[in-house]
Amino acid sequence: MGRLTTHVLDTATGRPAAGVRITLYRLSGADRERIGGAATNADGRTEGPLLEGAALAEGGYELVFAAGDYLRATGQAGAGVLFLDEIPIRFGISDATGHYHVPLLLSPYGYSTYRGS
Repeated sequence: MGRLTTHVLDTATGRPAAGVRITLYRLSGADRERIGGAATNADGRTEGPLLEGAALAEGGYELVFAAGDYLRATGQAGAGVLFLDEIPIRFGISDATGHYHVPLLLSPYGYSTYRGS
């Protein structure tokens, strides 16, 4: 059974990023449809897969991480304009039976991602 999971690590503090809001979209050409959302727990993970089983289909997706809210809440951002606020990650699923893990490594001035396991 295929599934989509994520987690967020705060590389500035060396800890999981708790309380990060995540919105999931399905992409179709220039259109995007909101199909889910979650927030990270104390371990920086969502409580369950963002998609799984029949809900996971081949195609394009976008995860949007509310990094700015998290950085403000943890005192890592000033009162002014943030360098990073919302972080969109667009990716494709080519095998709906596979496990797609899309983590975010976050700091106030940079981020990275990869396809994890």
